[in-house]
Amino acid sequence: MYDDDDLSLLDVEVEFDSPLDHMEEVVNEPKPDPEEMLLLLEASDPNQRMLAARAFCELQDVRAIPHLIRLLNEACPLIRVSAAYGLGRNPSADAVEPLISRYTEDFNGYVRKGIVWALGNCRDRRTLSTLLNALKYDIPAVRLWAASSLAQMSEVSYECVIAAIPAVIEALRQDEVAAVRSNCAWAVGQLCRELPSNVVYATAVDALLETFVEDKDLGVREDTRAALLKLGDTRGLQMIEELEALEKEGFL
Repeated sequence: MYDDDDLSLLDVEVEFDSPLDHMEEVVNEPKPDPEEMLLLLEASDPNQRMLAARAFCELQDVRAIPHLIRLLNEACPLIRVSAAYGLGRNPSADAVEPLISRYTEDFNGYVRKGIVWALGNCRDRRTLSTLLNALKYDIPAVRLWAASSLAQMSEVSYECVIAAIPAVIEALRQDEVAAVRSNCAWAVGQLCRELPSNVVYATAVDALLETFVEDKDLGVREDTRAALLKLGDTRGLQMIEELEALEKEGFL
């Protein structure tokens, strides 16, 4: 779906860290002055706009939101990703539609990754379709963050949880990247915490148990075990106990 051949600045196929980790450090002790940073968001120098946007990754100030939304349309991808990350730190209902629009148009993987993180922090039902699309079709680094953001649907509504779980389970079972599967395991555990003991809950627990037993990656199995332990499901705890007993006895 996405063509990332033009990402001369960023190698997103193998990087799973923060969207800002590859940018030059902003050294400000103490924290940047919000009044000064608000003015710099409108500066004529692109570098100043970028640094100001990055400052609001640390600062929380509702006055910055309209400026950060506007910066989503900047030509420089470093400004766009800084704006997205700033909106993630300053979530707003007003930013949801602009973030979704930028996601659908942006060919830069780091920008999309920052947007997906910001959309999760918005905790808004309008983000669901975009996050599901990102988890299914985007590059690995974006899929990883989409799984984490979909876990935030647990704070939105029961309907959003029900809509999110099947896609997260599918990625848990099928995604080719172990780190994505690990995040999906965590996300399934988070989503299940908001469910009653129904068919959807049982299906999700079955998926976690299947992954815990069958996934070839040790890290994924460990993260799935942690999700089951945190969930506290009786079947999950029993399965973990039985498998650990078999391991101690040398049968596994």
